[in-house]
Amino acid sequence: MKTLSLLTLSFLLFTACQNDTNLPAPTMSQEKTRNLENIIIPQESSQLLVVTTEDWHSKNGILQRYEKNNETWGKIGKPISITVGRNGLGWGLGLHTTPNNAQYIKKEGDGKAPAGLFALGHGFGYTPYPTKFPYTVYKTTDHCVDDSNSQWYNQIIDSNKIQKDYKSFEHMKLNHHLYKYGITVEHNSKQKAYAGSCIFMHIRSENGKGTAGCTAMKESEIMTILKWLKKERKPLLLQLPKEEVLKVTF
Repeated sequence: MKTLSLLTLSFLLFTACQNDTNLPAPTMSQEKTRNLENIIIPQESSQLLVVTTEDWHSKNGILQRYEKNNETWGKIGKPISITVGRNGLGWGLGLHTTPNNAQYIKKEGDGKAPAGLFALGHGFGYTPYPTKFPYTVYKTTDHCVDDSNSQWYNQIIDSNKIQKDYKSFEHMKLNHHLYKYGITVEHNSKQKAYAGSCIFMHIRSENGKGTAGCTAMKESEIMTILKWLKKERKPLLLQLPKEEVLKVTF
């Protein structure tokens, strides 16, 4: 098991050095790490999207792709500038353990993107796209429900095929380009009420104000990620302010 320290990941994500392609050796003993870890990257996953922000309140950050081959993690492509929630990050519900003393917790409608480790669900868009990752073409009648009182909360449904019991939702095909290409993030998969819903990676707006809780980038960049993702590699999203990176264990 390899440990990625705060200093190491900050160096990889916030410098443009292209010669250092592999993750350096651990800088902490495994014994010390056991007392810190609340996020462990599963061995079976070999693709990782790492999003790092300066702090909990930042709406801007960097995304770096990583891929594991022969038990070694290496960088893929150049760092990507992204935006997250307009109010920064808050611990979400995913594959990690939220610290008992967590100060920032993701809630419905708080304008925060979820922090932690998450599986990626499927790609989506307005038209078909060649990818080796599950991909769905959505219509205007496909809704993502963000009404916590609905049985369909935090699910994408075809509104023509269910009994509608919700008052609030997002169209999965919009009258603009932001959802032209996207990826679902498996946050709050157990549909805990008011814990946050409809979390995606998608195309960024040019207004610079951050998102309602998603992670956004340029259209060409999310298209590149969609082509790179492979279902059998069990890709994950690791999204944290850099002060929390110390607790990640590989």
